[in-house]
Amino acid sequence: MHVRRWPGPWKTLYWLLCACVLVFLLAPIAAVIPLSFSSGSFLTYPLPGLSLRWYQEVLGGGRWLRGLGNSLLVGAAATVLSVLLGTLASLGLMRQRAWWSDALKMVVLSPMIVPVILIAVASYFFLAPLSLTSTYTGLIVAHTVIAVPFVVVPVLTALELLDPNLARAAAACGATPRVTFLRVTLPGIMPAMGSGALFAFAASFDDVVIALLIAGPDQRTLPREMFSGLRDSMTPALTAVATIMIVFSTTLFLLMQALQRRARRVTRAA
Repeated sequence: MHVRRWPGPWKTLYWLLCACVLVFLLAPIAAVIPLSFSSGSFLTYPLPGLSLRWYQEVLGGGRWLRGLGNSLLVGAAATVLSVLLGTLASLGLMRQRAWWSDALKMVVLSPMIVPVILIAVASYFFLAPLSLTSTYTGLIVAHTVIAVPFVVVPVLTALELLDPNLARAAAACGATPRVTFLRVTLPGIMPAMGSGALFAFAASFDDVVIALLIAGPDQRTLPREMFSGLRDSMTPALTAVATIMIVFSTTLFLLMQALQRRARRVTRAA
């Protein structure tokens, strides 16, 4: 099969366009990170000097470190619940072949489509009569709602790509459904579950809209503290927090890529 290659000038223009797009996307990040090392008290260029004072303020305790702890606690709990519920939902959706299965799938995935402000308002009116607003339980439940679809998508895809003959072969060898799931199905979807867990944690960790309506003074997450800082006083401490979140999100992305590569290898091997 003959593959048509672009002429030299068009190829150069293509790579130049890609470079311009990357610069456009990365320029805001490149502008934020140096400000976090400023020795001044205002967000100004050129920098008056270099200092780690804002990282010491963020990581030295107080509201920033408390907000980070709340974000990690709520994110970890919501991730565990979303992986459990999302995996069970994926197994159920995979078994359903009725006409209403597609509608049920859309209901499960609707938190990815519906604007988050609507989910936040609905969660508030649902949790308020139960006295679960301004509690960790209510915030975890609300974050689990938006995190479950991020688990369902990769796990359901992995189940659809998994060879059904493997389960039939295990059953022919005398394996019970429980043993078949634990030794055949679960190892096949484990990388997808890990990828979904990272997506779910990122969705919970980055949320600010739900936290504004559900969280109380003791449950203020890191994004909510950043929102309050933008409204009250803008200092380079905000850029230090943003830099920490950029590093954290990049690490999650690299882990996600590694898990997806492992999932592809497992699928090819199966």
